[in-house]
Amino acid sequence: MHDEVRLQREYYAGSASLYDDRHATDYDEHFQALGWLAALIRSHKFVSLLDVGSGTGRCLAFLKKEALPIALIGVEPVEALREIGRRKGLSNSELIEGDALALPFGDRTVDVVCAFGVLHHIRDHRRAVSEMCRVARRAVFISDSNNFGQGGPLARAVKQAVRAAGLWSAADFVRTRGKRYHYSEEDGVYYSYSVMSDVPTLRRRFSELRFMGTRPSGANLYRTASHMAVFAQDCESAGPLFDQSRKTGGSMPSFYSAAHQSSGVIPTASIIDRYGPRGAFRWIE
Repeated sequence: MHDEVRLQREYYAGSASLYDDRHATDYDEHFQALGWLAALIRSHKFVSLLDVGSGTGRCLAFLKKEALPIALIGVEPVEALREIGRRKGLSNSELIEGDALALPFGDRTVDVVCAFGVLHHIRDHRRAVSEMCRVARRAVFISDSNNFGQGGPLARAVKQAVRAAGLWSAADFVRTRGKRYHYSEEDGVYYSYSVMSDVPTLRRRFSELRFMGTRPSGANLYRTASHMAVFAQDCESAGPLFDQSRKTGGSMPSFYSAAHQSSGVIPTASIIDRYGPRGAFRWIE
């Protein structure tokens, strides 16, 4: 474990009681993104969702209040944050221990995998997004920062020029004095991160990407948006593909099983236990 990972988890453990006040305010950028995600769940009829880096379970609690017919689960490595989530009414099976770099799920076993304000805290964010793409069966949703759209016009122009010249990594190394990360009392450990940096990883897995600015910005999100969200999906998964699940008339599949407790991995079989190997969770092979 990198020293900054340990430092970040210690930060969250020590400031867990302040987490929601600092990171989950009403009508912030992630609130806007959550509204978009809820609409996508309705229109695409997703029946299962995994939230990566759930914190105190804000995403899960929001979607539960929306009364959406979807099975929800979140992974969060810090016990102190999971405990607050449980106080909000989330169960042990809805908010579990997990690492974004090694998600305890089988390949393509969850309809949509999402992350809100998490990736700028992860050094190897590309690996985390690759894990999300591996687990996702139909879509990935990310809401996070765009460091190239932050600051005034001059600051943005300089950062974008440095990136275009292929010198951003070197500049970041110098700026952080070789640490590659920053630290603040409000956010703990964080990295210079842009959602746009993970577009190549998403495009390797998904054929369609849609973007939304989650704070006021100009028309060019890369150049002007300080925060943004991206929804990635395959074009063939965009329609009403779950008529079979509705015809069964059954309850939603369960994410959690004894397999997770015994092996630390949630296999495909435990997620499709309601509909069988050719049912809803295997509609697209």
